[in-house]
Formats: sequence, structure tokens, C-alpha cells
Amino acid sequence: MKTVAEISGRPELNLTADQQALVLDLAREAAHGVARPAAPLTTFLAGYALAAGPGLDGLAALVAELSEAAQSTETARTE
Repeated sequence: MKTVAEISGRPELNLTADQQALVLDLAREAAHGVARPAAPLTTFLAGYALAAGPGLDGLAALVAELSEAAQSTETARTE
């Protein structure tokens, strides 16, 4: 089966195991902290933001910031 990197002709999209874990963690935070439908939208928008800016080098920082925002949303909802 072809990967997204192969199909798109963008080898830089071959994520390391750590990068994959970051994206999956972000999806989990969005799904549980905001709402389940937010997971795919959040990860798509994160990718879009990284493509327009720092690329994968900024992945960890962006995921940390978005995860914190999702956790804040969950805390606000439960208070």
C-alpha cells in the first residue's frame, strides 16, 4: 500500500515514529478535550499551519500548544 508521502510525491511527509505519536496524541486530545469530530479537523488544520510555516520542525511545539488548548477546553466544560 502506498503512503501519503509516495502518493503526493513529498518524501518529507514520511513521519518518524515520534512524529506519528505526536499527531495521534493531538487527535486524542482534540477528541476528548473538545469533541470527537474535532480530531480530524484539528489534525488537518495543524498540518496546514505547519505547511504554511515551520514545517515538521515545528510539529512538537504546535502539538503542545494545541493539546494545552484542548485540555483547557475540557477543563472549562467540566467546571
